Amino acid sequence: PGLTAEYDPSSSNLCSRGDTRCVDAVITEMRQRFNPLAKSCNHNAVFALTYLRTTEEYRRTINDPTFFKDTPFVNHEDAVFASYYFEAYDNWYKRTRHGRVAPAWQIAFAAADRNGVSGTGSLLLGMSAHINRDLPFVLAAIGLVGPEGHNRKQDHDKVNEFLNRVTQPVIEETTRRFDPRISDASIKATTADETGLFQLVAGWRERAWRNAERLVAARTSQERQLVADSIEQAALLDARYLEAETAYHPPLTSSSARDAHCAVNWND
Repeated sequence: PGLTAEYDPSSSNLCSRGDTRCVDAVITEMRQRFNPLAKSCNHNAVFALTYLRTTEEYRRTINDPTFFKDTPFVNHEDAVFASYYFEAYDNWYKRTRHGRVAPAWQIAFAAADRNGVSGTGSLLLGMSAHINRDLPFVLAAIGLVGPEGHNRKQDHDKVNEFLNRVTQPVIEETTRRFDPRISDASIKATTADETGLFQLVAGWRERAWRNAERLVAARTSQERQLVADSIEQAALLDARYLEAETAYHPPLTSSSARDAHCAVNWND
């Protein structure tokens, strides 16, 4: 509560000032959201677990106070970024304000609701919406340059290091618990293995930074709206492509095998 995009080291709000306890609070919230999804074999559980494990790895990473140049700022970014996902999810499922949900997220949530895509699809639709759609707006809102004028791109790129560490364990766990075919899937001629998925995510994160630069560089509100629209449209096209590539085609294919596997292994 009270979280804003502005980073304020003197704020009384744990997340606004980038306190490590904010990261712990984000993880607690993610666990509370994930657990019922896993237990019910909801198809949203795949991305929810991926995001949870990634944030837990981030928390371990910042035990080294020298890893990032400005750890409190990255802690703040972690909270703001997560809030975009929470807000999209809650607008779709709790408030039924579907019109307020970004198109890329609409595709991801609708696919989960109808059990329409594979586990790989669930994973990639969530990741793509959050990185390709949400991240540029988050980065632009929190700022690309520090108060002393230093570019925050160095810390942005450092994130890729712990993402690389967590990729393979996430693939293994989502495969074991939710869909046995995640680990052998192929998208864009790239297998969903450690190297392929990490390279995809790293490329998306680089594009997100460049899009944030475009948002910040916009000189008028009209210019900024054009940039924002282009980000939304690109993320939507990505979502449509991923959905098409990973969709089930009843009666030839369906989620029945995935759902049966989850019913037995969701708590593994």
